[in-house]
Amino acid sequence: MHDTWPRLQARSFPAIERDRIDTLQLNLGYLCNISCIHCHVNAGPRRTELMDRETRELALKVAANRDVRSFDLTGGSPEMNPHFRWLVQSAREQGIHVMDRLNPTIIEEPGYEWVAEFLAEQRIELVASLPCYSQANVEEQRGNGVFESSIRALKKLNALGYGQRPELPLNLVYNPNGAFLPPSQSKLSADYKRLLHENFGIVFNELYALANMPIQRFGSWLVSKGKFDSYMQTLMDAHRDENLGSVMCRSLVSIDYRGFLYDCDFNQMLKLSLGGTEREVHLSELLDAPLPRKIGVAGHCFGCTAGQGSSCGGALAAA
Repeated sequence: MHDTWPRLQARSFPAIERDRIDTLQLNLGYLCNISCIHCHVNAGPRRTELMDRETRELALKVAANRDVRSFDLTGGSPEMNPHFRWLVQSAREQGIHVMDRLNPTIIEEPGYEWVAEFLAEQRIELVASLPCYSQANVEEQRGNGVFESSIRALKKLNALGYGQRPELPLNLVYNPNGAFLPPSQSKLSADYKRLLHENFGIVFNELYALANMPIQRFGSWLVSKGKFDSYMQTLMDAHRDENLGSVMCRSLVSIDYRGFLYDCDFNQMLKLSLGGTEREVHLSELLDAPLPRKIGVAGHCFGCTAGQGSSCGGALAAA
């Protein structure tokens, strides 16, 4: 694995500050049933890092103290954490909106047959990864059989009302399968909706087009292919200042499986602590201390401001 951090540190990014905390993004662990080439977490079946129940309980306390109304659950495959159901039920009882960043194939994994029905019962918003409507492109990123498994899973979710009932939103995520920016989100969404419905009868709400981040597995791939510098130049040349006001880190805090805080999930993977400080900041500090407004930045942040922009909720502006 090539370390991209020194290369990212060498590129300056505009200073930005946090406005508020609307969302706690909880990375429940790096365990996943598949390994994807674009994965910025370097997740996979052999990862053992998982968030414990004590940290989850602390997150619920912080949400209550700071009136945080949204949990963004990510991983890995969040559902593979043994405390997933307890956390979701506890958060919903507390009136917290829960969004699950779902790898659809988990629904077909032995031992996880409960996932689809549980998510529907709890009325969880889903952000499901399907990096392309083309089988060849998906399997190039994710492996053989992943596309067909994902299609079957999305059909199961549709059968439960996802993508059709307002309380069961189903959003999909697109990632490029190479060192280039995503196309127009609105145009790509129209293609996704048409082709998935025509070919498989699948419906969904929104498509989020996300740029690949030059860190972890994808960053290492760029280095090994001699494409890191050219991809970074693509991101920097496409930077738009108007996207700075809408990036996710201005209203979100990322929490790793140990309970430490970061300005976003990408910074978490780079071990760039909250505010760009050298000191690790723990979730427990949010119970009685103000949150630093400064946001830690480096060259990878151009991935969020390039072109139409890229954030947890997809594009930030028209392409």
